[in-house]
Amino acid sequence: MTDQQVIHLSDGRDEVPPGLAKILQIEKEIRKVLVGQDYLVNRLLIGLICNQHVLIEGVPGLAKTLAVNTLAKTLGLGFQRIQFTPDLLPADIIGTLIYNPKTGEFSPKKGPVFSNIILADEINRAPAKVQSALLESMQERQVTIGDETWPLQQPFMVMATQNPIEQEGTYPLPEAQVDRFMLKVKITYPNRDEELRILRLMAKANPTADIETVASGDDVLSVRDFLDSIHIEPVIEEYIVDLVQAGRNPETYGIEAAHLIKYGASPRATIFLTMAAKASALLQGRTYVIPADVKTAAPDVLRHRVVPSYEAEAEGLSSEDIIEMIIEKIPAP
Repeated sequence: MTDQQVIHLSDGRDEVPPGLAKILQIEKEIRKVLVGQDYLVNRLLIGLICNQHVLIEGVPGLAKTLAVNTLAKTLGLGFQRIQFTPDLLPADIIGTLIYNPKTGEFSPKKGPVFSNIILADEINRAPAKVQSALLESMQERQVTIGDETWPLQQPFMVMATQNPIEQEGTYPLPEAQVDRFMLKVKITYPNRDEELRILRLMAKANPTADIETVASGDDVLSVRDFLDSIHIEPVIEEYIVDLVQAGRNPETYGIEAAHLIKYGASPRATIFLTMAAKASALLQGRTYVIPADVKTAAPDVLRHRVVPSYEAEAEGLSSEDIIEMIIEKIPAP
């Protein structure tokens, strides 16, 4: 797709989505250093377009940090990496008030959260009070220090990485914070051919030296505005609602899984799944949503919102197993 190509909207208008071609160029740039992670890159772009946050889970060494860092470079935006550790304090993230003995006044010292793209690295290695320090900035796009509140500059996005909770030295994220992440993306080890390509690409002193800035914050904002023009049929909206409802009341849909689910997803999941489907369609050059857009996005939107019961855990079933069961049982339009 190029800047000159015309998109045909569902109402018959012709319109060029400003900045879309540049956003699509980001994938090409990231592939210069990232091998076999097209799925991850796609989900990062969906989060960026939807003005939402992304949680990435995988064992150390799978290029999670590299992917986010490279994305920031391609956009030329402000970027801050926060390494979460057990001794981190909330003030280390949002900032604090500094006392000036000469004037007898307090002045704010803003923390690293005052940027465009925030990489919360290994977010589950810090205790809950530190993780919760991000809540206001993630949800309200603002930060309060003392009696003053500052809006965060746009675009603003938190991309957090976490190690599997079974690993030593990790803390589970508070449910309120987990729900603020639009997507939870799980990545695994590369296959043999991919790992060989990684060796040849990355075994050098500065593997990201060739990364170029191909888009800007204004490009991102223009594509976000265009997202509302993506058409979604009422029958697909009903399909989205059924997927989320089935996670709360599976018996209503003939799914024998009520004993496996402790909590279902909130209405926020319905909103996020709709937005993710629209962004997925846009990244594929379509201005309308198809059922496949919903089905592919559903696991990433729901996996951290559907909480399995103790019975499910005893049977070795994860939230992903339950979600897969629901997707299989709910007929797509």
